[in-house]
Amino acid sequence: MGAASSVLSEPWRQLPQNNKASLDFVKSYQPRNKEVKHLRILLHGPVGAGKSSFINSVDSVLQGRVTARVMADAISGTSFTRKYTGYKIRKEPMGHYSFTFNDIMGYEQHANRGVHVEDVKLALRGHVKEHYEFIPGRPLKEGDLDYNSSPTLDDRVHVLVCVIPAASVSIISDDVVKKMREVRLAASDVGIPQLVIITKVDEACPEVRKDIKNVYKSIYLKEQVDKIHNLLGISLNSIFLVKNYCSEINVNDDVSALTLCVLRKMLSFGEDFINNL
Repeated sequence: MGAASSVLSEPWRQLPQNNKASLDFVKSYQPRNKEVKHLRILLHGPVGAGKSSFINSVDSVLQGRVTARVMADAISGTSFTRKYTGYKIRKEPMGHYSFTFNDIMGYEQHANRGVHVEDVKLALRGHVKEHYEFIPGRPLKEGDLDYNSSPTLDDRVHVLVCVIPAASVSIISDDVVKKMREVRLAASDVGIPQLVIITKVDEACPEVRKDIKNVYKSIYLKEQVDKIHNLLGISLNSIFLVKNYCSEINVNDDVSALTLCVLRKMLSFGEDFINNL
């Protein structure tokens, strides 16, 4: 862990600072395209990446208190998410924010375990109905009860986000990388913008565990960003570091700033996509 404990004197990327500006942006966001009620953000990645925890973290940031709406599992080693479920974030005093997160079963190394790549491709195009239960090794087919044969723009995915834990970047199997690249290519074919979130940064770097402000000074985390860039071909400025709310009982401005920064980027990318169609 020697490399993981090293930090630079100056950050290799500016640390997000102005929470209020990003919070105001998120709170006021409305899709200009009237065919879209909620911007749809699809989270995908290996098992245990922190997809469900990220949704909880966004909810926590926007509610101003640590929440746990989405069930997450840290010990099973298999995907805890079984159904294609959309999560909207409640907006006080009433209603919801104008975006939806869709969580899916994680990728696993073996062909008959984890989410099937073809199911993710169908979800991108809006063919997967809400609450469809993933069956590893048996993808959804046209004519099935949960197949949406006439998806609207509102049903489609508008932003694709790959979620990967920092300490696992170097040990992701070739099979899982192949699946993620295949989904990335399918999204690129229809112009869907893509981002990467690297999670659990505090678990991967002791200096970040001591002080979250070291996140963009960490040499180890910079190396993980570069590795993901080379593995998936995602541009460096579309790869973000976050710490999900897991052990905290109260929200923290520095932790929230990382989440708000990437959330704002998701909404901006998705807004450009739906307006350019």
